[in-house]
Amino acid sequence: MNMRIALLLLPYLFQFGMGASLQIHFESLGKPEIVKEPPKETDVFTVIEAANKDSKMVRIEGDIAVNIGRSAMKCDQDSCRWKKNTSGKVNVPYTISPDFSADEVDVITTAMQDFATLTCVQFIPRSSEPDFVQIISDSGCWSYVGRIGGRQDLSLAKTDCMRRGTIQHELNHALGFFHEQSRSDRDNYIDVITENIMPGFYENFNKYDTNNLGLEYDYGSVMHYGRSAFSLRPGQADTIVPKPNKTVTIGQRYGLSNLDISKINKLYQCDVCSTLLPDSTGSLISTNYPSNYPNNAKCYWLIRTPSDKVFLQFSAFDVQRSADCTSDYFKVYDGANTSSPVLLDRACGAGQVPSLVSSASMMLLEFVSDRQTTATGFKATYSTVNCGSTLTSSSGVFSSPNYPLNYKIFSECTWVILAPVGFKVSLTMTDFNVERQRTCSYDYVLVFDGPKPTSPQKGKYCGQVNVPPIESSGNSLLVQFHSDGSVVAKGFLANYAFIPL
Repeated sequence: MNMRIALLLLPYLFQFGMGASLQIHFESLGKPEIVKEPPKETDVFTVIEAANKDSKMVRIEGDIAVNIGRSAMKCDQDSCRWKKNTSGKVNVPYTISPDFSADEVDVITTAMQDFATLTCVQFIPRSSEPDFVQIISDSGCWSYVGRIGGRQDLSLAKTDCMRRGTIQHELNHALGFFHEQSRSDRDNYIDVITENIMPGFYENFNKYDTNNLGLEYDYGSVMHYGRSAFSLRPGQADTIVPKPNKTVTIGQRYGLSNLDISKINKLYQCDVCSTLLPDSTGSLISTNYPSNYPNNAKCYWLIRTPSDKVFLQFSAFDVQRSADCTSDYFKVYDGANTSSPVLLDRACGAGQVPSLVSSASMMLLEFVSDRQTTATGFKATYSTVNCGSTLTSSSGVFSSPNYPLNYKIFSECTWVILAPVGFKVSLTMTDFNVERQRTCSYDYVLVFDGPKPTSPQKGKYCGQVNVPPIESSGNSLLVQFHSDGSVVAKGFLANYAFIPL
């Protein structure tokens, strides 16, 4: 090739020790979680504003329902908080209208489960509780703020509001939170450009005397307006400008932010250990690492990347060993909550933990310790890949993206093939056609003898060749596919199977 083409990819509530050998248990994957998101990068409130355009419901700030007879801007003492039970949980009963389809109910309840995973708040189906949230499909997306007593409606229009971020925005209103840019100290963080606001909508930008819970302002809150909220010229004339850095992103569409979670936990005095990791790359460690982790711990890390799949790698792992990992253990789910399919079912001991690839943009990590701790814990990093998966079935087939048609440029794919202990992996490329180059520097397939990109390399392949059969020395192989920004080809088709060591 004579030339390569380089491309640049571009709320608050108002008022108010050394271990033994590694032991891992795997569970077969079920149906991957389907995460429904809007087709473009639109912040939550822009979606809500458009959905509520023709609604006749009396509201303030765009989507906050007004409770006639009580100030919508005041919550005396604990009168509008949901009550905590003796087990430390805050149960919010709900009903869902039969107007919603089974798939729509699944989207709503999946969005609810993030609260249960990351806070002490859990939305529970109503039995006979007098105070409850009734989820309906009315005109637009809106909610009352906090617990108002008795039945309180929360609207999620079937046509516009069936998105995780939008649903969590309205549920957060029901927990007692208003919009982020309404807080008392907002002038330190944003400027409101009144001349760009549509006439008659100025009151949506009022500032109030709020209890900010001692937590910092959150530009990335799911409760924050977008830049063009109620703008005369959406996308051209901003109504909110962050300061001092005008380029800071405000608002988002994915769901609760880390600070949103912290606010819920502080308001409701939740004793939970949870962390949200919302970036494309990041790292995580167990508490106190590299010293021993604490006793009686139960912690969650939710990796929620903006797009693509999560690729998790461990650089250190030392968790106290027990029979079948029943005491201390580490567990990984292929999705956002503990009802998602399991990728890694209880790992303990010390040694090499396999890398893992999720089926979508979210992965949940769970760590549990008992009353006697003698280990240092773990350290891990994550990034994203366009395609790939974690393969744990006894045999299977996988291929380059788009096969048998040409793969796409800038593909980054990773497959981790994990056999049970006592087995090895046999891999056969039944069809192989990848852009040829003498050193395989442009497009290529890499195979590693182990579960990590740092494992010994079995081979690097490109061109239209017959790749010899490959067998692992242990119970795992890792396969990576890379394409650059120009020439593409048919790609590959591969079969794998587990055979006894």
